[in-house]
Amino acid sequence: MTSPVSLAGLRPFLTPYRLALSLAGVFLVLAAGATLAFPWALKRLIDDGLASSASDAELAYGFVRLFGVAVALAVFSSARYYTVSWLGERITTDLRNAVYSHVLQQSPAFFETTQSGEVISRLTNDTTLVQTVVGSSLSMGLRNLVMGVGAMVMLVWTNPMLMLQVLVVLVIVVLPAVTLGRRVRRLSRATQDRVADASALAGEVLNAIPVVQSYTAERREASRFVASTLRALGTALRRIRARAMLVGFVIMATSAVLLWGLYMGTQAVRAGTTSPGELGQTVFYVILLASAFAVLGEVYGDVLRAAGATERLMELLHARSVVVETLLPQQPVWYAGGASLQLQQVRFHYASRPGTWALDGLSGDIASGKTVAIVGPSGAGKTTLFDLLMRFHDPQQGHIEMDGVPIAHMSLHALRERIALVPQMPVIFTGNVLDNIRYGRPDASMEDVHAAAVAAHAHDFIEALPQGYDTELGDRGVRLSGGQRQRIAIARAILKNAPLLLLDEATSALDAQSEQMVQAVLEQAMVGRTTLVIAHRLATVQRADEIWVLDQGHLVERGSHTELMARGGLYASLAALQFNAVGR
Repeated sequence: MTSPVSLAGLRPFLTPYRLALSLAGVFLVLAAGATLAFPWALKRLIDDGLASSASDAELAYGFVRLFGVAVALAVFSSARYYTVSWLGERITTDLRNAVYSHVLQQSPAFFETTQSGEVISRLTNDTTLVQTVVGSSLSMGLRNLVMGVGAMVMLVWTNPMLMLQVLVVLVIVVLPAVTLGRRVRRLSRATQDRVADASALAGEVLNAIPVVQSYTAERREASRFVASTLRALGTALRRIRARAMLVGFVIMATSAVLLWGLYMGTQAVRAGTTSPGELGQTVFYVILLASAFAVLGEVYGDVLRAAGATERLMELLHARSVVVETLLPQQPVWYAGGASLQLQQVRFHYASRPGTWALDGLSGDIASGKTVAIVGPSGAGKTTLFDLLMRFHDPQQGHIEMDGVPIAHMSLHALRERIALVPQMPVIFTGNVLDNIRYGRPDASMEDVHAAAVAAHAHDFIEALPQGYDTELGDRGVRLSGGQRQRIAIARAILKNAPLLLLDEATSALDAQSEQMVQAVLEQAMVGRTTLVIAHRLATVQRADEIWVLDQGHLVERGSHTELMARGGLYASLAALQFNAVGR
């Protein structure tokens, strides 16, 4: 169950700002002290300045003294507001950056169970809630807490009998408020979860908008989103009703305290046991006490919502990747001729399918500088092999070595720095062409970028764009065709110049003419580095040094194209199906 204690998760983000926190505390106490001094100055004005024996100078001095208290209150309140708001912005920024950086380091297994839309919701909505509390509500709550305690102390000092009666009423107020607060706390977390569900749904659909529109599913998806937001709305309305009841009860009860104090003070004046100034002072302190409790009831709801948001953010921040980096990483030698690979009895299954091995007992050596094609029917384990090579997952059994060093003993940065990937579905980031090609080597020169683009047969169409290499490509490269996106992805991999090149259907989005040209370019790019090629079109792998045929996670055949065709096994069957289809 969410509680204000959950805000303790923010402690590491508060520590760097100890000085600012101390200043905020000082200004908060001074502002509260100035507020508490106001009734005292008012009493002096009424009893001394309005007495028949008081001179005009004494009356003016009373007003000046009261104005001086107001000036002090304004200065200290302004300083408190600025310091606390600055803290809220800084802490929220640090929190958002820390969570985002941590999420980026999670393995793909994390995103199998956590939707990206939910992560975005936590980074935006939840951090905004935390900012509201840290930068505003929490300060208001502490200020009113100090003022409330101070008002109670002053009432005990000036009118102890009245304060005793007020305390009895306050106890009657607090007990129901705590019960209502628990319900608000539960509903606050539920509301944030439902909003995150709606955000995750929207992110999923918007990222697949061409598919949605091609199946004319716009209305259906809109209905799903409406249903999701209505669930969030229903939960939010229940929270609002509970919080409205809490706020209304607190205001009503504190008003009763105020009126009771005023009534008792009036009776004391009429009985001659207190002066009008003392009555004004007492009433003012009762007002401060009542308003402090009213504000605390309001702030408590904000604190509960922020506590729920903090819990959700801490869940992300404390998530641990299933791929663990070694504490003492080994650094293999970077050979100019490419990386060698050794796979020994590799077995792996996905967490979502524990009873099915995606790779089962895969063993094999790939010499430095060789090109190996990985073929087989869908679901054979080809892409899984690539994921294991990049340590997106770790095998449950067996191990993989690169240049004689187990990749589990290498740092993830050192391993992935040695690999260039061209995925089947090329990824284009928001930005210009130059930034996208340089993604693997941000410091590459323009000459190297141009050379990579020429090698990927992308230079001509890039030069034809409105601003050439400075052309903005839009969200996910929507301004490019599928083939153009793939050629930019190929240029990115060529520019990285890593010793191990992974091609996952790298020419699948190209037309026949472009595929022939890029295939020839890729063959040149393969020279001097080790290359693994996944291809369903077997015509693109015939010139590989070796072909591995996978089926249901097993390496069932390996050899050259000619050798495998002569055996008449699975590869020959796949080749016959494709070549016969082409012949027809």
